[in-house]
Amino acid sequence: MTEAVPAASASAAGEPWRDRGLPVAERVADLLARMTPEEKAGQLAGYWALPAEPGEPVAPMEDDSHETAPPLDEVLDRGLGQLTRVFGTAPVPAAEGTARLRELQRRVAAANRFGIPAIAHEECLNGFMTWGATVYPSPPAWGATFDARLVGEMAAAIGATMRAAGVHQGLAPVLDVVRDARWGRTEECIGEDPYLVAVLGTAYVQGLERSGIVSTLKHFAGYSASRAGRNMAPTPIGPREFADVIVEPFVMALRDGGARSVMHSYTDVDGMPAAADERLLTGLLRDRLGLTGVVVADYFGISFLQTRHQVAGSRGEAAALALRAGVDMELPTVRCYGSPLIDEVRRGAVPEELLDRAAARVLTLKAELGLLDGPPGDGGGAEPDFDPPEQRALARRLAEESVVLLANDGTLPLGSGAGVVLAGPLADDPFGMMGCYTFPSHVGRQHPELPLGVEFPTLAEALDRELPGVRVAGSKDVLVAEDADIEAAVAAARDAGLCVLALGDRAGIFGRGTSGEGCDAETLALPGRQAELAEAVLDTGTPTVVVLLTGRPYALEGIADRAAAVVQAFFPGEEGGRAVAGVLSGRVEPSGRMPVSVPRRASGPPVTYLRSAMDGGHDWSEVDPVPLYPFGHGLTWTRFEYGGLRVDGSAATDGSVTVSAVVRNTGDRAGTEVVQLYLSDPVASVVRPARWLAGWARIRLEPGDAARVAFEVHADRTSFTGPDLRRIVEPGEIGVAVGRSSADLPLNASFTLEGPVRVLDADRVLTVPVEVSLL
Repeated sequence: MTEAVPAASASAAGEPWRDRGLPVAERVADLLARMTPEEKAGQLAGYWALPAEPGEPVAPMEDDSHETAPPLDEVLDRGLGQLTRVFGTAPVPAAEGTARLRELQRRVAAANRFGIPAIAHEECLNGFMTWGATVYPSPPAWGATFDARLVGEMAAAIGATMRAAGVHQGLAPVLDVVRDARWGRTEECIGEDPYLVAVLGTAYVQGLERSGIVSTLKHFAGYSASRAGRNMAPTPIGPREFADVIVEPFVMALRDGGARSVMHSYTDVDGMPAAADERLLTGLLRDRLGLTGVVVADYFGISFLQTRHQVAGSRGEAAALALRAGVDMELPTVRCYGSPLIDEVRRGAVPEELLDRAAARVLTLKAELGLLDGPPGDGGGAEPDFDPPEQRALARRLAEESVVLLANDGTLPLGSGAGVVLAGPLADDPFGMMGCYTFPSHVGRQHPELPLGVEFPTLAEALDRELPGVRVAGSKDVLVAEDADIEAAVAAARDAGLCVLALGDRAGIFGRGTSGEGCDAETLALPGRQAELAEAVLDTGTPTVVVLLTGRPYALEGIADRAAAVVQAFFPGEEGGRAVAGVLSGRVEPSGRMPVSVPRRASGPPVTYLRSAMDGGHDWSEVDPVPLYPFGHGLTWTRFEYGGLRVDGSAATDGSVTVSAVVRNTGDRAGTEVVQLYLSDPVASVVRPARWLAGWARIRLEPGDAARVAFEVHADRTSFTGPDLRRIVEPGEIGVAVGRSSADLPLNASFTLEGPVRVLDADRVLTVPVEVSLL
């Protein structure tokens, strides 16, 4: 709701920008012409305020340099671009937060002479990150579902809740492709394949934008490829890998998803920080990829040009670099884009045209959001419910589809709870279900007296409901620092008929967890002494089901081959305990597939399936990069047989071929198979991956049923960055493989592309349509 300004009176007043009947570009041009440099800069700045009761003074958040930001009243007269995390900074009930945001918006609008409120943004990667809101599974769990429709449904639900609260922009999704799982922010990434990340990330963008929330793609670009998996370390990557792996998800999310915002990466690539890279943020992102919205700074990212990257000598120089590169808005709070930027403009060091360019983009977005028409109204109606039953049900569906059965000797599903003991540090801990960017983990743990805000059944509670009689012998120390914890688990397992051992991560931020932002790992060994705990329990001889509740894949050599079964869940959210317990009991059929590879050895090299032949295992190196469980792997309660492969013999370099195969459920239970199509390029002008994911289909079949799965593969899906760094399709043979994972591909064939080398442009085909026909 907004306070309407009649178009006729606006026109009579000589202020065309108030006329909602005019094209947005005309409104923005008229408004911009009326603004001073200070007012234009005001639209580029954010403000991060501590929560307060409506009517109380607003205290600013301390910034990254531990300086206190200026009081809100000192910055409001020039206007304000963004309000930062009104809901996501400290615990605030839904109704109170909504009222406070509304009051802040009235203050912002009343203080500037144009009456323009701010864009309100929040984190929303695992759901609306505020106290009492639904906590959804983490992005690797989305990846494990291979279910774009469900991810889009989740995003739309998140967006609807945010929009009802008065929020305009969400800082998600993360489109970083996993390159080294030691990186703490692996838990925020969808997976290690750019096509999987692109399709699921685009579905998220479409859902959020459909609900009226501005989606923010992050982090552009190269963040996940930082050296040795260290947060904010330089990214040692060549232009071809950068284009074909790192940038690809952003291409689809912008073109097909319609994302209206992008956040720059913290890292530098070849010495050039993203926030200062005009070729990246303007030449690539806008001129080639087509972004028309706003580029926002990652928190304090502009300041880091001075303090960390050391490419600027002052805040004014940092502001000049970022503005010229194409960063339109400074988050989370005003620093460089305040007085330092204005001083640079006044003395002629920064052309005012650059200020106009950024301000016009911000005002255009505000016009689209209705923010040029005044502050929000008073709202009204029932108190908002941030965790309604329908969203819990959606979180449960996503969690259930995401659980991956890595190994099973027939022990699962369990018949009853009799004689079963549940042990391990995450047996009875709700924090094993939630990632770093969830409110209870990100903020709530700083308030130990605060309840979680939503119902969060632990694995112990959920398993007790599924299989009454299960004994619990868990500890709370995720690092298993005490010998007594290992001894207690061993004693419990020795006396049991079967042990379920819950291992994994507890997320935190900047070293306050085993996974999350700033919680990088030196190796992919299980945290603390968990591997020692697992080996000790396995030594008892009691059949043991290992349950992993993690943010990243961990090395399982010496554990997985001795376990009766291994179950993987990536921070599965508020319904994750029930989802995992449902798989253990057999109520839920496991249908997740690994979105990342599981390494064999903790000290081995980073493992991803997307590698060239020379990067795979060979006799010229003793280091074996072959994973224990490959990308795309996952078991079910039944068996599927593949056959009937058909491939068109040839196509032009601008044509398509159809690849189809028959999949049959040969077991005695219904089940879901994720049929995966991979392509390869045996002879190319540059080194290519041994294979890459080209498409997939989730299909559920009853016992004995079969379906033909047909993939329509355009030649553009074989394209790559060629020797001259242009994207091309080359003629020649293309290998085809269909199967259960990147390493289990029973069907193989090839087709030939004929014709000249094609250079592709922005309208290239990005997806592989799939059709499933029951037989």
